Amino acid sequence: MTISIIVAMAANRAIGINNQLIWHNSNDLKHFKKVTSGHCVIMGHNTWLSLPGQKALPNRRNIVISDRLDKAPEGYELATSIPQALDMAQNEDEVFIMGGGSIYEQFLPKADRLYLTRLDKEFEADTFFPYINFDEWELADLEVVDDDPQVDYSYRFEVWERKQA
Repeated sequence: MTISIIVAMAANRAIGINNQLIWHNSNDLKHFKKVTSGHCVIMGHNTWLSLPGQKALPNRRNIVISDRLDKAPEGYELATSIPQALDMAQNEDEVFIMGGGSIYEQFLPKADRLYLTRLDKEFEADTFFPYINFDEWELADLEVVDDDPQVDYSYRFEVWERKQA
């Protein structure tokens, strides 16, 4: 099983404020949907809360990690720990970790692949993506978008593979 992290982060590693995304970038949302569709996504409690109506993402297996829920929300499977979530997803080819900050921090050492949308702008935030030591990673794919009329910044879709030891 390939453990992949998918995240959009600002130049200052900002990913959220008040349990919401800071920006709206429809091109990035389409990218997220294309990359994760047909796969398993794993999220923490707060990320689940931030989804509109807490509805499960369509065409994906949705696992929420929470010790604050008594039962799985409709359309989700419930794990009470990261090891349990990984055990539940063990037969998947690739799983996508979609946040939030604490979940990213705990999964980063376990991740095999990073799908990063990197915004060339800083944003005020209260949640940040953990520091990435890029010496441990190799850039596998890059698409630069510097002409999106919907936003006032350029951004890059990057795919990083963990270097083999």
